[in-house]
Amino acid sequence: MPELVLWDIDHTLMAMRGLGRALWAQAFSEVTGVSMREQADVTGSTERVILRETARLHGIPYTEDLFTEFARALGGAHVRRAAELRERGHALPGAAAVLSTLAGQGVRQSVVTGNVRAVAEVKLATFGLDSYVNLAEGAYGEDGEGRPELLRRALARAEVLPGAAVFLGDTPADVTGGRAAGVRVIAVATGRASADELRAAGAAEVLGSLADLPAVMAAINA
Repeated sequence: MPELVLWDIDHTLMAMRGLGRALWAQAFSEVTGVSMREQADVTGSTERVILRETARLHGIPYTEDLFTEFARALGGAHVRRAAELRERGHALPGAAAVLSTLAGQGVRQSVVTGNVRAVAEVKLATFGLDSYVNLAEGAYGEDGEGRPELLRRALARAEVLPGAAVFLGDTPADVTGGRAAGVRVIAVATGRASADELRAAGAAEVLGSLADLPAVMAAINA
């Protein structure tokens, strides 16, 4: 049994069905005064990197102040439209059951996500998953640029060694980031990446979804 289970959020625990991009564009326009024409690749990235690259695509200089304002605007947009999030998005099958089972067994859980913390809080609360995780032990888009950095930050906050943790995510970046941080990674093929791509990235286990509770628990406890 691992001491700590860390979760990616988007496409691992839940799906937003396109609303996330709309809220991102709204926040981008709010802080830059420019309508977003295109967005940098978001797969497996962090909000800091996505904002920097999207600003570059629009000829806008990136600064830390811009990121701070953007994070505030993005969090506010999610708070204001939480009801719409609930209507359009959904927790992925099995997510609540796995989180609840681990919590019932006394396993500590948190999140490692490219989302800024305010957005992560809204998303988890919207789908009733927040009570299972200790957000203070997680890592967020404010904390770094890549998954290895975020995972190391979460491990430090939780005071857990890499070998005592498991990370679940849906992208090759999650897998390679976990391996770089020394954490065993269970990949879930519920995002854009195929099971073969996740396996090729080096995942210790690849699951089709979280719906089969015994299979998920066996993978986590392997």
